[in-house]
Amino acid sequence: MNQEEPLSKDRDYSSISPSARSLLLLKGFTDIPFALESAKLISRPDHYQPNFNIKDLAFWARVLHFESRYKSINQLLAGLPIQNILEISSGFSFRGLSSVLNKAVYYIDTDLPDVIATKLNLLDDLLPHDIVPHGELETLALNALDEAAFTTIAGHFPGGEVLIINEGLLVYLDMDEKRKLCHNIRKVLQQRGGYWITADIYVKSPNRFPELKMNDKLQEFFKEHRIEENKFNSFEEAEAFFKAEGFVIDKEAEAEHQNSSSLKYLLANATQEQLENMRWVGRVRATWRLKLAD
Repeated sequence: MNQEEPLSKDRDYSSISPSARSLLLLKGFTDIPFALESAKLISRPDHYQPNFNIKDLAFWARVLHFESRYKSINQLLAGLPIQNILEISSGFSFRGLSSVLNKAVYYIDTDLPDVIATKLNLLDDLLPHDIVPHGELETLALNALDEAAFTTIAGHFPGGEVLIINEGLLVYLDMDEKRKLCHNIRKVLQQRGGYWITADIYVKSPNRFPELKMNDKLQEFFKEHRIEENKFNSFEEAEAFFKAEGFVIDKEAEAEHQNSSSLKYLLANATQEQLENMRWVGRVRATWRLKLAD
Protein backbone atom coordinates (compact mmCIF):
# COMPACT_ATOMS: atom_id res chain seq x y z
CA MET A 1 0.00 0.00 0.00
CA ASN A 2 2.91 2.30 -0.48
CA GLN A 3 1.61 5.49 -2.02
CA GLU A 4 4.30 7.66 -3.62
CA GLU A 5 2.10 10.23 -5.36
CA PRO A 6 1.14 13.35 -3.41
CA LEU A 7 -2.42 13.69 -2.20
CA SER A 8 -4.47 15.35 -4.95
CA LYS A 9 -7.87 16.95 -4.67
CA ASP A 10 -8.13 17.90 -8.34
CA ARG A 11 -8.51 14.58 -10.08
CA ASP A 12 -11.05 14.12 -12.87
CA TYR A 13 -13.30 11.16 -12.19
CA SER A 14 -15.58 11.74 -15.19
CA SER A 15 -14.54 8.38 -16.64
CA ILE A 16 -16.61 6.55 -14.03
CA SER A 17 -19.49 4.84 -15.79
CA PRO A 18 -23.00 6.20 -15.11
CA SER A 19 -24.11 3.02 -13.31
CA ALA A 20 -21.05 2.90 -11.05
CA ARG A 21 -21.39 6.61 -10.35
CA SER A 22 -25.09 6.25 -9.47
CA LEU A 23 -24.33 3.40 -7.06
CA LEU A 24 -21.58 5.43 -5.39
CA LEU A 25 -23.90 8.39 -4.94
CA LEU A 26 -26.53 6.11 -3.39
CA LYS A 27 -24.01 4.64 -0.96
CA GLY A 28 -23.06 8.17 0.04
CA PHE A 29 -26.32 8.18 2.02
CA THR A 30 -25.06 5.32 4.22
CA ASP A 31 -22.35 4.77 6.84
CA ILE A 32 -20.48 2.29 4.61
CA PRO A 33 -16.76 3.04 5.07
CA PHE A 34 -15.44 5.59 2.55
CA ALA A 35 -18.78 5.78 0.71
CA LEU A 36 -19.41 9.44 1.51
CA GLU A 37 -15.80 10.45 0.90
CA SER A 38 -15.64 8.75 -2.50
CA ALA A 39 -19.05 10.15 -3.51
CA LYS A 40 -17.72 13.63 -2.78
CA LEU A 41 -14.60 12.99 -4.85
CA ILE A 42 -16.41 11.81 -7.97
CA SER A 43 -18.86 14.71 -7.79
CA ARG A 44 -16.25 17.44 -8.13
CA PRO A 45 -16.36 20.26 -9.06
CA ASP A 46 -19.94 19.99 -7.77
CA HIS A 47 -20.38 19.85 -4.01
CA TYR A 48 -21.95 16.51 -3.04
CA GLN A 49 -24.14 16.64 0.02
CA PRO A 50 -26.68 13.86 0.70
CA ASN A 51 -30.23 15.20 0.85
CA PHE A 52 -31.94 13.22 3.57
CA ASN A 53 -35.20 15.05 2.94
CA ILE A 54 -35.88 13.02 -0.22
CA LYS A 55 -39.40 11.58 0.00
CA ASP A 56 -39.20 9.01 -2.80
CA LEU A 57 -39.82 5.55 -1.31
CA ALA A 58 -38.21 3.78 -4.29
CA PHE A 59 -35.04 5.80 -3.72
CA TRP A 60 -34.77 4.78 -0.08
CA ALA A 61 -35.59 1.17 -0.94
CA ARG A 62 -32.60 1.12 -3.32
CA VAL A 63 -30.30 2.73 -0.75
CA LEU A 64 -31.36 0.20 1.89
CA HIS A 65 -30.96 -2.67 -0.58
CA PHE A 66 -27.35 -1.84 -1.44
CA GLU A 67 -26.40 -1.01 2.13
CA SER A 68 -27.86 -4.30 3.38
CA ARG A 69 -26.13 -6.23 0.58
CA TYR A 70 -22.76 -4.74 1.49
CA LYS A 71 -23.18 -5.45 5.20
CA SER A 72 -24.44 -9.00 4.62
CA ILE A 73 -20.97 -9.91 3.39
CA ASN A 74 -19.41 -8.43 6.53
CA GLN A 75 -21.76 -10.60 8.58
CA LEU A 76 -20.45 -13.78 6.94
CA LEU A 77 -16.85 -12.55 7.14
CA ALA A 78 -17.10 -12.10 10.90
CA GLY A 79 -15.42 -14.79 12.91
CA LEU A 80 -13.54 -16.43 10.03
CA PRO A 81 -9.82 -16.75 10.81
CA ILE A 82 -8.85 -16.54 7.11
CA GLN A 83 -6.40 -13.71 6.39
CA ASN A 84 -6.23 -13.99 2.58
CA ILE A 85 -9.17 -12.23 0.92
CA LEU A 86 -9.79 -11.89 -2.81
CA GLU A 87 -12.63 -9.60 -3.89
CA ILE A 88 -13.72 -9.92 -7.50
CA SER A 89 -15.62 -7.29 -9.48
CA SER A 90 -15.49 -4.94 -6.50
CA GLY A 91 -16.45 -1.81 -8.43
CA PHE A 92 -16.05 1.34 -6.34
CA SER A 93 -16.45 -0.40 -3.02
CA PHE A 94 -13.60 0.17 -0.57
CA ARG A 95 -14.03 -2.86 1.67
CA GLY A 96 -10.40 -3.72 0.98
CA LEU A 97 -9.09 -0.38 2.21
CA SER A 98 -11.31 -0.52 5.28
CA SER A 99 -10.17 -4.09 5.99
CA VAL A 100 -6.41 -3.50 5.87
CA LEU A 101 -6.67 -0.36 7.97
CA ASN A 102 -8.31 -2.37 10.74
CA LYS A 103 -7.05 -5.95 10.46
CA ALA A 104 -3.89 -7.87 9.62
CA VAL A 105 -5.24 -9.31 6.37
CA TYR A 106 -3.82 -9.66 2.88
CA TYR A 107 -6.53 -8.23 0.65
CA ILE A 108 -6.53 -8.32 -3.16
CA ASP A 109 -9.16 -6.02 -4.65
CA THR A 110 -9.93 -6.63 -8.34
CA ASP A 111 -12.09 -5.49 -11.23
CA LEU A 112 -11.74 -4.76 -14.94
CA PRO A 113 -8.84 -2.50 -16.02
CA ASP A 114 -10.80 0.74 -16.55
CA VAL A 115 -12.42 0.44 -13.13
CA ILE A 116 -9.11 -0.29 -11.43
CA ALA A 117 -7.36 2.64 -13.11
CA THR A 118 -9.97 5.02 -11.68
CA LYS A 119 -10.07 3.24 -8.35
CA LEU A 120 -6.32 3.60 -7.85
CA ASN A 121 -6.72 7.35 -8.24
CA LEU A 122 -9.55 7.34 -5.73
CA LEU A 123 -7.43 5.33 -3.30
CA ASP A 124 -4.67 7.93 -3.54
CA ASP A 125 -7.16 10.54 -2.35
CA LEU A 126 -8.91 8.35 0.24
CA LEU A 127 -5.91 6.76 1.93
CA PRO A 128 -5.24 8.31 5.34
CA HIS A 129 -1.54 9.09 4.90
CA ASP A 130 -0.92 9.42 8.63
CA ILE A 131 -2.22 5.91 9.41
CA VAL A 132 -0.16 2.75 9.14
CA PRO A 133 -2.33 -0.13 7.87
CA HIS A 134 -2.43 -3.40 9.77
CA GLY A 135 -2.67 -5.44 6.56
CA GLU A 136 -1.62 -5.33 2.91
CA LEU A 137 -3.80 -4.21 -0.01
CA GLU A 138 -3.27 -4.97 -3.68
CA THR A 139 -5.60 -3.36 -6.22
CA LEU A 140 -5.33 -5.23 -9.50
CA ALA A 141 -7.06 -5.57 -12.85
CA LEU A 142 -8.75 -8.94 -13.33
CA ASN A 143 -11.37 -10.43 -15.59
CA ALA A 144 -12.76 -13.02 -13.17
CA LEU A 145 -13.62 -15.33 -16.10
CA ASP A 146 -9.95 -15.52 -17.17
CA GLU A 147 -8.77 -18.75 -15.56
CA ALA A 148 -5.04 -18.16 -15.97
CA ALA A 149 -5.19 -14.60 -14.61
CA PHE A 150 -7.46 -15.68 -11.76
CA THR A 151 -5.04 -18.44 -10.72
CA THR A 152 -2.04 -16.14 -11.02
CA ILE A 153 -3.52 -13.44 -8.81
CA ALA A 154 -4.62 -15.99 -6.20
CA GLY A 155 -0.99 -17.07 -6.16
CA HIS A 156 0.00 -13.68 -4.72
CA PHE A 157 -1.28 -14.72 -1.31
CA PRO A 158 1.02 -16.13 1.35
CA GLY A 159 0.21 -19.57 2.75
CA GLY A 160 -3.21 -20.38 4.14
CA GLU A 161 -6.80 -20.58 3.05
CA VAL A 162 -8.39 -18.06 0.71
CA LEU A 163 -11.70 -16.26 1.08
CA ILE A 164 -13.26 -15.08 -2.20
CA ILE A 165 -16.04 -12.50 -2.06
CA ASN A 166 -18.23 -10.67 -4.56
CA GLU A 167 -21.35 -8.55 -4.77
CA GLY A 168 -23.07 -7.32 -7.90
CA LEU A 169 -21.41 -9.66 -10.42
CA LEU A 170 -23.52 -12.76 -11.07
CA VAL A 171 -26.49 -10.79 -12.45
CA TYR A 172 -24.26 -9.71 -15.34
CA LEU A 173 -23.32 -13.30 -16.21
CA ASP A 174 -25.35 -15.85 -18.16
CA MET A 175 -25.39 -19.46 -17.00
CA ASP A 176 -22.33 -20.50 -19.01
CA GLU A 177 -20.39 -17.55 -17.62
CA LYS A 178 -21.54 -18.40 -14.10
CA ARG A 179 -20.22 -21.93 -14.60
CA LYS A 180 -16.88 -20.58 -15.79
CA LEU A 181 -16.62 -18.38 -12.70
CA CYS A 182 -17.48 -21.36 -10.50
CA HIS A 183 -14.75 -23.36 -12.21
CA ASN A 184 -12.14 -20.67 -11.52
CA ILE A 185 -13.15 -20.29 -7.89
CA ARG A 186 -13.41 -24.04 -7.34
CA LYS A 187 -9.89 -24.51 -8.69
CA VAL A 188 -8.42 -22.03 -6.20
CA LEU A 189 -10.35 -23.43 -3.24
CA GLN A 190 -9.32 -26.98 -4.14
CA GLN A 191 -5.68 -25.87 -4.02
CA ARG A 192 -5.87 -23.60 -0.98
CA GLY A 193 -9.04 -24.32 0.97
CA GLY A 194 -11.42 -21.60 2.12
CA TYR A 195 -14.81 -20.15 1.21
CA TRP A 196 -16.68 -18.11 -1.37
CA ILE A 197 -19.10 -15.45 -0.11
CA THR A 198 -21.48 -14.15 -2.75
CA ALA A 199 -24.20 -11.57 -2.20
CA ASP A 200 -25.57 -12.22 -5.68
CA ILE A 201 -28.23 -14.86 -5.10
CA TYR A 202 -30.96 -12.88 -6.88
CA VAL A 203 -34.27 -14.43 -7.91
CA LYS A 204 -36.53 -13.12 -10.65
CA SER A 205 -39.11 -10.67 -9.36
CA PRO A 206 -40.76 -8.75 -12.23
CA ASN A 207 -43.29 -6.16 -11.06
CA ARG A 208 -43.68 -7.69 -7.60
CA PHE A 209 -44.06 -4.28 -6.00
CA PRO A 210 -45.25 -1.67 -8.57
CA GLU A 211 -44.63 1.26 -6.20
CA LEU A 212 -40.88 0.58 -6.41
CA LYS A 213 -40.86 0.76 -10.19
CA MET A 214 -37.49 1.63 -11.73
CA ASN A 215 -37.05 4.83 -13.67
CA ASP A 216 -36.59 4.71 -17.45
CA LYS A 217 -32.77 4.88 -17.34
CA LEU A 218 -32.58 2.06 -14.83
CA GLN A 219 -34.99 -0.04 -16.86
CA GLU A 220 -32.89 0.50 -19.97
CA PHE A 221 -29.74 -0.50 -18.07
CA PHE A 222 -31.37 -3.69 -16.79
CA LYS A 223 -32.62 -4.57 -20.27
CA GLU A 224 -29.26 -3.88 -21.94
CA HIS A 225 -27.42 -6.13 -19.49
CA ARG A 226 -30.18 -8.77 -19.29
CA ILE A 227 -30.21 -8.40 -15.51
CA GLU A 228 -33.62 -9.98 -14.91
CA GLU A 229 -32.89 -12.88 -17.27
CA ASN A 230 -29.59 -13.61 -15.54
CA LYS A 231 -31.24 -14.05 -12.14
CA PHE A 232 -32.17 -17.46 -10.79
CA ASN A 233 -35.78 -18.62 -11.01
CA SER A 234 -35.80 -19.53 -7.33
CA PHE A 235 -33.49 -20.00 -4.37
CA GLU A 236 -33.91 -23.75 -4.82
CA GLU A 237 -32.66 -23.48 -8.38
CA ALA A 238 -29.69 -21.43 -7.19
CA GLU A 239 -28.77 -24.01 -4.57
CA ALA A 240 -29.04 -26.80 -7.13
CA PHE A 241 -26.84 -24.83 -9.55
CA PHE A 242 -24.05 -24.42 -7.02
CA LYS A 243 -24.36 -28.02 -5.91
CA ALA A 244 -23.86 -29.13 -9.51
CA GLU A 245 -20.74 -26.95 -9.59
CA GLY A 246 -19.29 -28.61 -6.48
CA PHE A 247 -20.38 -26.14 -3.78
CA VAL A 248 -22.66 -26.39 -0.77
CA ILE A 249 -24.09 -23.64 1.41
CA ASP A 250 -22.05 -23.28 4.58
CA LYS A 251 -24.06 -20.37 5.97
CA GLU A 252 -26.65 -17.82 4.84
CA ALA A 253 -26.60 -14.22 6.02
CA GLU A 254 -29.54 -13.24 8.19
CA ALA A 255 -31.56 -10.15 7.37
CA GLU A 256 -30.26 -7.38 9.62
CA HIS A 257 -31.92 -4.27 8.23
CA GLN A 258 -31.90 -2.84 11.74
CA ASN A 259 -28.14 -2.37 11.33
CA SER A 260 -28.60 -0.27 8.20
CA SER A 261 -28.22 3.47 8.66
CA SER A 262 -30.74 4.15 5.87
CA LEU A 263 -33.60 2.12 7.37
CA LYS A 264 -34.99 5.04 9.36
CA TYR A 265 -35.38 7.11 6.20
CA LEU A 266 -37.27 4.36 4.42
CA LEU A 267 -39.57 3.94 7.42
CA ALA A 268 -40.16 7.69 7.58
CA ASN A 269 -41.28 7.82 3.95
CA ALA A 270 -43.44 4.69 3.74
CA THR A 271 -47.04 4.19 4.78
CA GLN A 272 -48.01 1.19 6.87
CA GLU A 273 -49.67 -0.31 3.81
CA GLN A 274 -46.51 0.08 1.76
CA LEU A 275 -44.44 -1.57 4.48
CA GLU A 276 -46.88 -4.48 4.60
CA ASN A 277 -46.69 -4.81 0.81
CA MET A 278 -42.91 -4.90 0.96
CA ARG A 279 -43.02 -7.63 3.59
CA TRP A 280 -45.51 -9.57 1.49
CA VAL A 281 -43.19 -9.51 -1.52
CA GLY A 282 -40.61 -11.39 0.52
CA ARG A 283 -36.96 -12.01 -0.26
CA VAL A 284 -35.56 -11.34 -3.70
CA ARG A 285 -31.87 -11.75 -2.76
CA ALA A 286 -29.66 -13.75 -0.44
CA THR A 287 -26.01 -13.81 0.59
CA TRP A 288 -24.44 -17.25 0.89
CA ARG A 289 -21.12 -18.48 2.20
CA LEU A 290 -20.22 -21.44 0.03
CA LYS A 291 -17.63 -24.15 0.54
CA LEU A 292 -16.56 -27.10 -1.54
CA ALA A 293 -18.71 -30.19 -1.24
CA ASP A 294 -17.07 -33.09 0.56
